[in-house]
Amino acid sequence: MPHKIRTATLFIMVILVAAISLNSCGGGNTNSGASSGAQSSPAPSPKSGFEADLDYVRKGQYTYVWVFSRKDGKPLDKDDGAFLRTNAPQVVDWVTSDEGKKVIAGTNFDLAKGNLDLLKKRFNVEDYTGK
Repeated sequence: MPHKIRTATLFIMVILVAAISLNSCGGGNTNSGASSGAQSSPAPSPKSGFEADLDYVRKGQYTYVWVFSRKDGKPLDKDDGAFLRTNAPQVVDWVTSDEGKKVIAGTNFDLAKGNLDLLKKRFNVEDYTGK
């Protein structure tokens, strides 16, 4: 009798271990045949070019963000850069973008209280503050 009890107990233990093992191997996935990739939305495309550069300056948490470009649409040259730095010394961050045709300025100073009118005579100026 004791031999039959040990065999039955061993048999039940093996069944329990097998059942637990099979259940854990499934990973709890109840979607039989359904692809999880079909339900996910496509990832947004990463920003590039001007949008990425603008985002970089915005992450600097500046109060004001300005974009300067030449009126003739050509890339900014070293004289343009010197003019901008001289007439907007309050700008903390300058980021060249759009294949050198634009420069994005980040500052905590309102350039309208400085030389903005002078800068507008030479450049196209866009205020991206809060946009």
